Amino acid sequence: MTTVTQPRLHHLALTVTDLDASVQWYGDVFDVHPILDVPHQGGVGRILADADQQLMIALHHHDTNNGALCAESVTGLDHAGFTVATRADLEAWQDHLEAHGVVRADVADKPLTQSPIADEPYASVLVFRDQDNIQLELFAPVAQ
Repeated sequence: MTTVTQPRLHHLALTVTDLDASVQWYGDVFDVHPILDVPHQGGVGRILADADQQLMIALHHHDTNNGALCAESVTGLDHAGFTVATRADLEAWQDHLEAHGVVRADVADKPLTQSPIADEPYASVLVFRDQDNIQLELFAPVAQ
């Protein structure tokens, strides 16, 4: 059996309906900023990164995009999960998200909504959605 190096996630690539609006929102929420445009057939990808390029998000616009919202119930992306250290970090994120137009709701099932923090046996989880209804999660492991 061949031994391979365990890969690490390099970037998250998402297709969006409005590239400029998504660049602004992801920049505000995750403190990532455009570093490179990557034209591709039928559109463009814009790479966003934080200052030390540890978090990179590629936002893609395709000219043939019909404007439909993302739905995790179809084949493709279910959600993207990010980790934070503590539940207190999640609480700070609730306010941060709200300051950027992500309203609190009973369930994060519409664009720009966030759920209450769910305290599960394995972690505390905050679910929220971007303007294209892409589900994102912040995950704080249970303190040991």
